[in-house]
Amino acid sequence: MRESTTIQPNQRVTYRVLHRDDDLLIVEKPARVVTHPGIGHEHDTLLNGLWVEFGERLRQLGSGRGWGLVHRLDRETSGVVAVALSIAAYDGMRAQFEEREVRKFYWAITHKAPREVEGVIKRPIQEVVRKTGKYTSVKLAKISDAGKPAVTAYRTLAASDLAALVEARPVTGRLHQVRVHMDLIGCSIVGDEHYGPRMAREAGPRLALHAHRLCLAHPVTGEAMDVRTTWPGDLRGLLRAMRLPRPDLDEGQADAS
Repeated sequence: MRESTTIQPNQRVTYRVLHRDDDLLIVEKPARVVTHPGIGHEHDTLLNGLWVEFGERLRQLGSGRGWGLVHRLDRETSGVVAVALSIAAYDGMRAQFEEREVRKFYWAITHKAPREVEGVIKRPIQEVVRKTGKYTSVKLAKISDAGKPAVTAYRTLAASDLAALVEARPVTGRLHQVRVHMDLIGCSIVGDEHYGPRMAREAGPRLALHAHRLCLAHPVTGEAMDVRTTWPGDLRGLLRAMRLPRPDLDEGQADAS
């Protein structure tokens, strides 16, 4: 008997396909799109958009396997998301994430450059719930010894007197990890409405964070994969305003791992 679902297809939710085969789909999610349905976002998420073409395949995985969503991005963050189209692919991907064999890379514009050109941040992160209204709340994160271990490596790609362009690699996968860790070292991400000073929050049109690269082994064939995107179009004006170069046009930076 096929599992029932309340996921509704929504063709207005768009995404860009970066890789597609019988078992695995890798897409680029736009900013301001929630990855998975929840309260307040029942019909306008990435999963609703994927359901238009891939609903029958995703339904077979069921809610126990997240309808194929192996991992997620914050609503404000744009970039690469892997989606399993088969049970074997989902189980294989989950195993890779649990063993930390998947490498994820983010580009971020921070309101100033880190003191060290590159480094590794190792501070635990705890999830907290903040009330935003009588019946509403938001889940956030904070640095706390009571939290779970979190590790983020970073390197500065470019800097000006206005901002810096940083590449971050979260080794662990905690809530808002890159955002919280960069804020911890005094380099808040531009446009972040929850972390950092007001000057950084108001300096950009949206959170200047983009998951630009995903390195993994294909969960079924074992083939090595390195899936990349370009710098998002809606943040190109911000790069120019901050006098920073596009990282995807710098061949040396693009090929570095």
